[in-house]
Amino acid sequence: MLRCTDLSAAYGDIVALRGVDVSVQKGEAVALIGANGAGKTTLLRAISGLMPIRGGSIEFDGAPLDGLSPERRVRGGIAHVPEGRRIFPGLTVKENLLIGAAARRAGRHETEHDLAWVYDLFPRLAERERQLGWSLSGGEQQMLAIGRALMARPSLLLLDEPSLGLAPRLAEEVYARIATINRGGLAMILVEQNTVLALDVAARGYVLENGEVVLSGVASEMAGDPRIRDAYLGH
Repeated sequence: MLRCTDLSAAYGDIVALRGVDVSVQKGEAVALIGANGAGKTTLLRAISGLMPIRGGSIEFDGAPLDGLSPERRVRGGIAHVPEGRRIFPGLTVKENLLIGAAARRAGRHETEHDLAWVYDLFPRLAERERQLGWSLSGGEQQMLAIGRALMARPSLLLLDEPSLGLAPRLAEEVYARIATINRGGLAMILVEQNTVLALDVAARGYVLENGEVVLSGVASEMAGDPRIRDAYLGH
């Protein structure tokens, strides 16, 4: 489904990605692990078109993404939930969700169907649909950001730090919904500091250090790898 080959990217003279090879299969959840500044967020931004690449290639469903705008990539099936949620100020919960449907120019019937699905997945959003999005709790805002991305009907979901700033109970609740979404067949890439949560949901994982992939493998095996445990699991 997604294949990044020999990918490189930089912020001015600062190289952020070096020769990165990453792939995601249809319906698969993949975790990106690494310290702050390792290149995880840059990789997501490159895939979604928010960050230009300097070398290598990105293919999605067998076609190159070179030259496609972020909007074209959304319509093509890639949705990005950025770090910090980025809830639109002044808009209600429902209006924030409808922005996601507008990204793919959905019809009224499709939009109502998808809205009902998102509300079933996140009942709190249904209860608060007329409330301003910025007034929700941190966990509810994260649910809203994910729900808004789902309204675009993606086939690949990019999630950047979905548990950031959440209490452990809320982080687990958000990840329970993420697991449900993945079981429904939606492929995803998880960038996450909470390595335990990410590897529990993911089928495979990659470790990035200084913009390079230094380790990859089956998520369950990575969770037991002493190198991963010592560096990222707090043991």
